[in-house]
Amino acid sequence: MLLTLSILQPVTHVQAQGKSLKIISPHNEFIRQEFENAFKNWYTASSGESVTIEWYDFGGTSADLRYIEASFTTNATGGGIGMDVFFGGGIDPFIKLAGENYLESYKLPDSVLSPIPAELAGLPIYDSQYRWYGAALSGFGIMYNKVVLQQLGLPEPKTWEDLTNPALKGWVESADPRTSGSTHMAYELMLQGYGWEKGWETVTEIGANIKSFPTSSSTPPKDISKGDVAYGLVIDFFAWAEIASVGADKVGYVLPEGLTVINPDSIAILKGAPNLDVAQKFVEFVMSEPGQSLWMLPKGAPGGPTANTLGRMSILPDLYTKLGSNSIVPVNPFALTTTLQYDAKTGSAHYSVINDLFGAMIIDQHDSLVAAWDAINAATQTIGTEAIAEAKAKLGAVPISQSEADALGKQWSDQTIRNQKISEWRDFAANKYSAIPGIISAAQQAAEAAAQQAAEEAARQAAQQAQMMYAAAAIVVIVLLVAAAYLFMRRRKEAAAVKK
Repeated sequence: MLLTLSILQPVTHVQAQGKSLKIISPHNEFIRQEFENAFKNWYTASSGESVTIEWYDFGGTSADLRYIEASFTTNATGGGIGMDVFFGGGIDPFIKLAGENYLESYKLPDSVLSPIPAELAGLPIYDSQYRWYGAALSGFGIMYNKVVLQQLGLPEPKTWEDLTNPALKGWVESADPRTSGSTHMAYELMLQGYGWEKGWETVTEIGANIKSFPTSSSTPPKDISKGDVAYGLVIDFFAWAEIASVGADKVGYVLPEGLTVINPDSIAILKGAPNLDVAQKFVEFVMSEPGQSLWMLPKGAPGGPTANTLGRMSILPDLYTKLGSNSIVPVNPFALTTTLQYDAKTGSAHYSVINDLFGAMIIDQHDSLVAAWDAINAATQTIGTEAIAEAKAKLGAVPISQSEADALGKQWSDQTIRNQKISEWRDFAANKYSAIPGIISAAQQAAEAAAQQAAEEAARQAAQQAQMMYAAAAIVVIVLLVAAAYLFMRRRKEAAAVKK
């Protein structure tokens, strides 16, 4: 009995110190800080206990996803990985982890779950088996600097394809989709919106116009506001924050009509979470009205964030009406319509494959891509539209089909296969970019030959026309001479008749 007490006493002492929670999240420090502080207060008020939160980020959404998958893969015991919650990163990674059985099912209390719609525009807001929930809603679009556009005479964008305009070269910025989940989503939307082949042509041409690929999605909106670049692929709340900071007269933001969706940014409990009870409470708080209000209220407002305005769309439809003008979010996603039917299962199936394919062909071979793009645009005045279309098709060619990308997604945790494919794709990209000058040269030679042939044909026809003109002139002269002779002879006869 004494032994038992001696064992239990330290445990009791640790509990008195409070609970703990370990969260993997690509969210920025402002979101972490606001949710940590608010949850601690909420948890203590409801349980009487304190809680300590540890945050982990391994380099952005894609890196966090790889860490989770690798940790579960190497965990031979089949238990957890020492982490409790995965918070942020869109919807595709969560669907993927759920399919791999790496998420813990947890059904929210009815009072929290019932106000949340099951879907928005065909996209699920939470998993039917309660393995993940959309914690916020996000739109993906183009942010632009109005002042720079006016100075350079560049157009305001309306759609993704507008970023393929050669005049924009060096004035576009995009985060690296291998480290940014929101940027990945923007490119995935292009692939689904335009179709696989056309999508990759568009993505590649945009890539050729891009100046740099920072690792964080928070960098492009800041660079756009400063005027270092004029356009960028930006998630909505970063754009709204910049607009609020510098003014709508200086920067703008557009969600490409029919080519974007409002997407859940999710949260889930990881399988084998060591602090399951606290993890469940954290998810409950995030999904409840007090947690959702943090997204939409300005800092300092009652029930809102204390130090940083977050400016994100809530998953609670009634909250938009309830907060009214107190909300700093300018859009009600439940009032929007979209023609793009996003396939979340497809997006999650090839999530990591798309990132590495983009990295191998566009970022790793960027200098070669830009050189090929320059060659195409320099040749627009010397070769025909068909040849330009052929060169662009070569530029945007992709080495695998969508179905092959989906299939590879199931093998992507095998580093041997992954590294082999990345190497193959880099070679594929290098070869296709190096082939562009040859395509253009052949087209120019063909154009020159056609021009020479046309010139020779024109000269031949001119000569024939000249000959015909000479012949016609000769005939006219002969006719005139004959006519003159006839008249002369007639007059002679008439004169002779008079003399008689």
